[in-house]
Amino acid sequence: MTPGLYLTHKPVGLTSFSVVRAFQEEAQATRPGRRTALVHGGTLDPFAEGLLLMLVGPATHLFDLLHAVPKTYVARVEWGTEMDTGDLHGRPVHQGDTGALTPALLDAALEPFLGWREQVPPATSAKKIDGEPAYRKAHRGEAVDLPPSRVYLHAARWRSHDLPRASVLELTCRGGYYVRALARDLGRALGCGAHLSTLHRTAIGPWKDPGPGQRVELHGHAVLPWARVRELTDQDVGALRRDQSIPVAPLQPPGWSPPPGFPDPQAPVRGFHQGRLTFLLTERDGALWPETELRGGV
Repeated sequence: MTPGLYLTHKPVGLTSFSVVRAFQEEAQATRPGRRTALVHGGTLDPFAEGLLLMLVGPATHLFDLLHAVPKTYVARVEWGTEMDTGDLHGRPVHQGDTGALTPALLDAALEPFLGWREQVPPATSAKKIDGEPAYRKAHRGEAVDLPPSRVYLHAARWRSHDLPRASVLELTCRGGYYVRALARDLGRALGCGAHLSTLHRTAIGPWKDPGPGQRVELHGHAVLPWARVRELTDQDVGALRRDQSIPVAPLQPPGWSPPPGFPDPQAPVRGFHQGRLTFLLTERDGALWPETELRGGV
């Protein structure tokens, strides 16, 4: 298993960590006795499926840069019942009348949630409370009181309706957004209650879900394509390793851009040496400075 970024499909029923564990076992089989750094690039709940990014080796240093790019989901919203978890496996906490729901009413209900908003994460989220994930406290029956987070919903549209029972929603958001919380809040705004029965992450940035049993391996210029590029000479690499700056030029534009109006991901400059991503660079005072060295390259 070579260092890089892997697009893989997480099926319904598995935890995100179980996918990490499978990668760890594969890495140990291919490199006996050697530890390989591994992280996933954003949790999917067990009831959810879709694209899960795996970062291997020095690519683990890119984890924080994935948060600010668009993530696209397709979700089935069940009307009439709010669950304590926000999904089909929870305990009902409120039930309401769905007889008045119409497509036009649901279109109008989405509007207030677009853009930057405050969102209270679900009690069964991975948000930390005193260093422990909230879901562990919730599963022990302890009270969970999470503060709201600043989140961003770029676009949302109803793909289909089966009223008054359910609707299918497609949305694009920034990292840190809880689709379960959106369903909960829509149900409260409409007075009828709501929860998710399915959730599919179809894309992160330019990358699509490869589908069940498939995975795609990314290296070099395919990694972080929304960041600008600086090709590095041997002399540039030497200077950067001595914590010295290098000239900004020649700087190349990104290979991919977020949708119009989406917040700028504020990505560092990618420094490539011999075809591999070896440095993350910060532009400051008319020069490029080393931010992170990816030892061995990606």
